[in-house]
Amino acid sequence: MGALGQAARAATRSGLREAVHRHRPHSKAGLSERLFTFAFRGLVYPQIWEDPLVDLEALALEPKHRVLAIASGGCNVFSYLTANPAEIVAVDLNGAHVALGRLKQCALKSLSADEFRAFFAGAASRANIRLYDRKIKARLDATTRAYWDGRRGLGRRRIGLFARNLYANGLLGRFIGAAHLLARLYRVDLAEILAAETLDEQRRVYERRLAKVFDKGFVRWLARRPASLFGLGIPPAQYRALSGGSEEGIVTVLRERVERLACGFPVKDNYFAWQAFARRYDQSPGASLPPYLAPENFEAIRAGADRVRYVHGSLTKLLAESRAASFDRYVLLDAQDWMNDDELTALWAEITRTARASARVIFRTAAAERLLPGRVPDDILGSWRYEAETSRRLGARDRSSIYGAFHLYVKKG
Repeated sequence: MGALGQAARAATRSGLREAVHRHRPHSKAGLSERLFTFAFRGLVYPQIWEDPLVDLEALALEPKHRVLAIASGGCNVFSYLTANPAEIVAVDLNGAHVALGRLKQCALKSLSADEFRAFFAGAASRANIRLYDRKIKARLDATTRAYWDGRRGLGRRRIGLFARNLYANGLLGRFIGAAHLLARLYRVDLAEILAAETLDEQRRVYERRLAKVFDKGFVRWLARRPASLFGLGIPPAQYRALSGGSEEGIVTVLRERVERLACGFPVKDNYFAWQAFARRYDQSPGASLPPYLAPENFEAIRAGADRVRYVHGSLTKLLAESRAASFDRYVLLDAQDWMNDDELTALWAEITRTARASARVIFRTAAAERLLPGRVPDDILGSWRYEAETSRRLGARDRSSIYGAFHLYVKKG
């Protein structure tokens, strides 16, 4: 690995340690935290798991707006370009996510619409590697090129993931693959639900086939081990919030979330269901895809690609280095579930300082809770209005179905 790649990985490890480690290394909780950061330092989310249609409605983006967003897999960052904002600053502690986002950004400017769709919607053809070598590689910055040309298992370049189904890889992709393998041990094919033609049929398939997996003793034993859910990107603190302090609680939550994903929305309109139950996107004409992959959006997203700026680092630190009243919209994903009270206070102090009039903040929580009241001081949180009804309404429409709640705050005045 070159010096650039080593520096990026060192920055990722340092940022994750700061974000996750709370306990002594040799304690049970401390060991769990360190196992999580070890697992999380590579590519985690080849696809982001927040519904961009919900985000776009909540954000109400206008051409004058500057957006600060946690990058993750980049699907939502580029989908926001359909609303033509002035700038999107995408920040992430994980250098692999930054490399994936910059690859998408460069591919938008280098490939045709059909090539771009094949590269990121299919992500499973040797032709993608030829496109990378011929059209994309030379235009990448040195750090991103070092990442994708870097060697991984069996000496293969990381860019080879796009010849072997990107979405079956990464920490989350491998976790979903393990879930499929576990289901097959009980003679359950998770993809069976994707053949259903109505919501009623989806419900019947779920209750007859999928639901019984959660009654298996080994599955319940696994779910009660925090490390077993690291593949979902759930750190120990978020696991505790999900479980409610009860070993049985986590099994109940997982059952409810999978049921909603399987039965809450028509599978033909829900690309999250395809990723969960088939480990890929539907390739049929007119299939559900993230907005940035929809053919009708390609030209608008390509035109806005240079308005996305990627930063590898801490969200709070970036805000502290930004001017007062410099952002209009903030997308925090579920990052606050990782934070203690002091970190939440530091973050919201900087959000409040850098927010322009009528700024909006959106985020998700693993549990169905408000999260901030009682943890962030009133003199900071009092500058914001919580949109309770809108939050409930939009949360109910989030097709990814994996979070407990969606939240929208609007700056007063």
